[in-house]
Amino acid sequence: MSGDLTTEPTRRRLTPRQADTVRRLTDAAVEEVRDTGYEGLTVRNVARRAGVAPATAYTYFASKNHLITEVFWRRLSALPDVETGDAGGAGGSDVSDGAAARVVRVLREIVLLVSDEPELAAACTTAMLGTDPDVRELRGRIGAAIRARLRAALGEHADPAVLGALEMAYSGALLQAGMGYTSYARIADRLAGAARLILPGPR
Repeated sequence: MSGDLTTEPTRRRLTPRQADTVRRLTDAAVEEVRDTGYEGLTVRNVARRAGVAPATAYTYFASKNHLITEVFWRRLSALPDVETGDAGGAGGSDVSDGAAARVVRVLREIVLLVSDEPELAAACTTAMLGTDPDVRELRGRIGAAIRARLRAALGEHADPAVLGALEMAYSGALLQAGMGYTSYARIADRLAGAARLILPGPR
């Protein structure tokens, strides 16, 4: 791969200049959501704020859902690697206290990515449920990244059933927060408690 190209999850491999345009658009999208909320967000307004022609913005993002999902994907991708360690007994029949702590930390990190920006958090939840092909692709990447982080936290002998239950708990927590039942900061604590109930071994 050429050193002049940057791999991007949007639609193509981008040159550094194109990657900078995408960065400006995603930064502007966050600012626009803060000012207008999700309902008032448009790709055209984001392009104006970023100093980019609307036609150019649409070459990278098919919709506002695609744009906001990209914002979440970038924040998730920027998280540091998960600390790994022994996962307990063979076959995943037990999970050490260390693995449990790592799982809770991973879930907290993901939930708190947008917790201090309620408008953006709500926008991300709505956007990631979109049906655009580009949103579906990014949603798959996001799901795979979260699964990989949880698997790394659980350790080498991660039980697939436990991993699946943790993924379901995270998805449910995100939906509840997105529907306004509780705050993202509060849902992080509730999710940590749920994770400890799901994980096998002493609590």
